[in-house]
Amino acid sequence: MRKFVLATTIAAGVLTLSACSSDDPETVVETGSGDITKEEFYNELKSTSGSEVLQQMVLKTILENNYDVSDEEVDQEIETFKEQYGEQWESVLAQSGYEDEEAFKEDLRINLLQEKAVTEDIEVTDEEIENRYERMQTDLVASHILVEDEATANEVMEKIESGEDFATLAEEFSTDTASAANGGNLEQFSAGSMVPEFEEAAYALEIGEVSEPVQTDYGYHIIKVTDRVEAEDVEPLEDVKEEIRKEIAQTKIDQTAAQAKLQELMESAEIDVKIEEFKDLFEQPEAPTEGVTEEPVTEDEAEEPAAEEETETQE
Repeated sequence: MRKFVLATTIAAGVLTLSACSSDDPETVVETGSGDITKEEFYNELKSTSGSEVLQQMVLKTILENNYDVSDEEVDQEIETFKEQYGEQWESVLAQSGYEDEEAFKEDLRINLLQEKAVTEDIEVTDEEIENRYERMQTDLVASHILVEDEATANEVMEKIESGEDFATLAEEFSTDTASAANGGNLEQFSAGSMVPEFEEAAYALEIGEVSEPVQTDYGYHIIKVTDRVEAEDVEPLEDVKEEIRKEIAQTKIDQTAAQAKLQELMESAEIDVKIEEFKDLFEQPEAPTEGVTEEPVTEDEAEEPAAEEETETQE
């Protein structure tokens, strides 16, 4: 679903471990062949996935201490997903490993906390918000041909410019098999639905116009807009301004900067691990000294070339 959803399901299992019930509070499973104690269960979890679980739990604690996500924000995101997936929502949840909507909500809450952390320093201008809002007044109907490299994109462009049919070329060349089977048709979409590079190019096109190849993380797109449709029920700018700001900020997330931000939060949290095996789990290796490119030499070694040069001069 969203790119920053954290894998907290294992951590959730550890969090609920103390809730296991039995006649013996130290026994978590009873069988006719013997029992499994809470300590045995804990040690097995610790040895197989302890470091990952501990990192997730610590990050969750730090995020919750620094940022707030309300129930209303979580519910709003849930409604967005429901609108996106429609009748497939329940099956999407099941395929993602969630028993029901409530089980998904906790991961979603952590995802939103993490998004707040990594986007809080990203600047979004009023001009960017106004441009996005202007695009929201119009939906596009478009087709595309997606290829892996620039050379293939240029080859396809030459064929289009020579008069070959766009839909036929999409079926032949496009790596987006879902749309290729339908002549590259993407159907109707709104502002914010596509990756920024694609959206920028598509909204700049008139009906019937074909773009130059547009590079995104998916490859090279050749886009043809086939219709522009007035959007319905667009809310006033003031009502959606913050949501637009958030969406634009998400498109600007740099993965390296995001990891650095989370690491900064971890380092400032004064983490002290009490489990001996994981004592150094959150320790960062010291960065190499800048500018050191060769092995240091001793004072005697440094003088040797000069001495040899002096001998040669005397000779």
